[in-house]
Amino acid sequence: MEERKAFTSCCLVKQELQHANSPQHILTLWPLCHLCFSGMNAAVRATVRVGLYTGAKVYFVHEGYQGLVDGGDNIRPATWESVSMMLQLGGTVIGSARCKDFRAREGRMKAACNLVKLGITNLCVIGGDGSLTGANQFRTEWSGLLVDLVKAGKITEEEAKKSSHLNIVGMVGSIDNDFCGTDMTIGTDSALHRIIEVVDAIATTAQSHQRTFILEVMGRHCGYLALVTALACGADWVFIPEMPPDDGWENHLCRRLADQRARGCRLNVIIVAEGAMSRDGKPITSDQIKKLVTDRLSFDTRTTVLGHVQRGGTPSAFDRILGSRMGVEAVMALLEATPDTPACVVSLSGNHAVRLPLMECVQVTKDVTAAMAEGRFEDAIKLRGKSFENNWNTYTLLAHINPPDVKSNINVAVMNVGAPCAGMNAAVRAAVRMGLIQGHNMLAVHDGFDGLAQGQVEPITWTSVSGWTGKGGSVLGTKRTLPAKILEDISLNIAKFNIHALVIIGGFEAYMGGLELVQAREKYEEMCIPMVVIPATVSNNVPGSDFSIGADTALNTITSTCDRIKQSAAGTKRRVFIVETMGGYCGYLATMAGLAAGADAAYIFEEKIAIKDLEMNVVHLVEKMKTTVKRGLILRNENCNANYTTDFIFNLYSEEGKGIFDCRKNVLGHMQQGGTPTPFDRNFGTKMGAKSVLWITDKLKQCYRHGRIFANTPDSACVLGMRKRALTFQPLADLKGDTDFEHRIPKTQWWLKIRPIMKILAKYDIKLDTSERTDMEHVIKKRSPLGM
Repeated sequence: MEERKAFTSCCLVKQELQHANSPQHILTLWPLCHLCFSGMNAAVRATVRVGLYTGAKVYFVHEGYQGLVDGGDNIRPATWESVSMMLQLGGTVIGSARCKDFRAREGRMKAACNLVKLGITNLCVIGGDGSLTGANQFRTEWSGLLVDLVKAGKITEEEAKKSSHLNIVGMVGSIDNDFCGTDMTIGTDSALHRIIEVVDAIATTAQSHQRTFILEVMGRHCGYLALVTALACGADWVFIPEMPPDDGWENHLCRRLADQRARGCRLNVIIVAEGAMSRDGKPITSDQIKKLVTDRLSFDTRTTVLGHVQRGGTPSAFDRILGSRMGVEAVMALLEATPDTPACVVSLSGNHAVRLPLMECVQVTKDVTAAMAEGRFEDAIKLRGKSFENNWNTYTLLAHINPPDVKSNINVAVMNVGAPCAGMNAAVRAAVRMGLIQGHNMLAVHDGFDGLAQGQVEPITWTSVSGWTGKGGSVLGTKRTLPAKILEDISLNIAKFNIHALVIIGGFEAYMGGLELVQAREKYEEMCIPMVVIPATVSNNVPGSDFSIGADTALNTITSTCDRIKQSAAGTKRRVFIVETMGGYCGYLATMAGLAAGADAAYIFEEKIAIKDLEMNVVHLVEKMKTTVKRGLILRNENCNANYTTDFIFNLYSEEGKGIFDCRKNVLGHMQQGGTPTPFDRNFGTKMGAKSVLWITDKLKQCYRHGRIFANTPDSACVLGMRKRALTFQPLADLKGDTDFEHRIPKTQWWLKIRPIMKILAKYDIKLDTSERTDMEHVIKKRSPLGM
């Protein structure tokens, strides 16, 4: 099926949806998971507000299926203000509960009766495969339930006719990420944040005391949390249910831990999924592993079982955006549904929204369980999807394979260029270790192109990069200097250190520097080597990639700061905050933070603003102060407009809001570049670093001629980036046409399609394009190499 642009089906013209006021377009919202998780409230908020935007009447069903069966006050109308100030809250504000009654037909009849009496024929369900399967069964039985209700005199023939069919759309919520058909379920990223926070805290004490730590995470039937945690923290071993260790794993584990200590590592980390088992189906527990390590190696060993701490806490920016986007798409799917439309689930593939048949996804999820039960573990890994499989392959390469004794005599240099950002070090670590695994000699270049010109190049080893995944900034050092004026010195040092390939990790300067090195090939033969640029910048402005390493960490920093600001504004009331974000001329951070934090507006360079726009925003805030939500949040990209500066906007709002609201301003500055990397940036950096060196290894074989390396074709110097649903290598030369060099941004940026969602959720009455829709796909078509 052809690819569709990200979540564009949300873009419906309001006037075309006036039919939403009819009974068949009354919506109800209810989370139906047995346990809660972070990010649900973002989905609730988006579904309610977009439903109201389209003219539909929206209901909450409190306490899940139990509330649906019990009816009464459990089913209540939702208002715009009732979902305010909930983005930052974990769990679900409308409650969730297990329900035995709904498993029986009698209970489902009561639920159907409650819905018919209110004229509700559209259900938006948030939950796992069990909840969604129950919803599909409810839909399948709907006609029969109505017949029985009419016979019993509970509803009239007319009521049954008005509610003749039931539409179901699901949003998958589970911290385990165990539902096949989507790259990420709502709640998974937040759970990873909780886990990594604990891992980082444990690492400091473990290094001090030279301890081995065993960390047990949730995942009874799915090892996603354990696997990504192992990648993100560079764990020595991971146990997951999909791939039990080979027989004799005890010897292998102890040998590996001993080898790591012998290399000078003061810390050993073992990650265990709660559902971990051996090849013969017997559980592998944390206590069992602790006894093994203590008895055989006499290492000081501790275990930590995280438990339900993984389900709680403030949702990450990713989960808020994911929940919001899925909520919007779910409403659109319901409004477009017909009696013949199968129940679907809204899924994420790369940065795309897709609609998949619900029961196809449930069946594949069950196939994974069956494969594990039958000992078909390779099949289980594949059935989890390309994302899970790539995570597993990357982990096994970086953690379980020792560097070969035979060297390739190839020297690969790694460097950071541009401003520092979180996740750079994870990419360097992965590149170095993957290079060593390939038999290459790895060289570290300090301080960017300046360092390369000055000969600041030295070998870097396996143990040199231990513990780098969790470090912020750039350990190698980085500068913004471009190579154009120092090409002579750079070429001399490439020859001096016999560099055969170059990995450049950085932002727009890395991209520009790569282009300048390619252009210099005509004059300097030393530049005729394979090169790869890995985008790493908080600005997310590198052509050739939808995402950059570091942007997620910066986004979470901005979002958490905005949460505190909104809390302050809610306490004082009648206050509007103007917050300036980084990004250069790229409005990615401002836009995404606006969506994650629930901003009233986000001013960016890509979407020109005029005084009438500022006036409209002031009027909007004045009206907002008449409601119970007496606060405002405005984000401004640092270079959105040369004249409408942060001070100008602050003064304008202060003047126009006199007597109605007062204003405060915050310039977040370089705090956005610092901090420890988020799980996403650690994982993304690790996979990008590893993939770049594998590509270089293949390219070196192609470019080996007459006893030397000579690479001068366009495809020998590439940007490695995520494009839609794939990690791809794109020649630097081919990307020039998509680059606005003056403003240092790509000419096309996918996230601009999401901006209307933010405006709708902020209650702006806008018209939107309806030219593209997200169509139903099939589960076998979905699979992204990025995953987390």
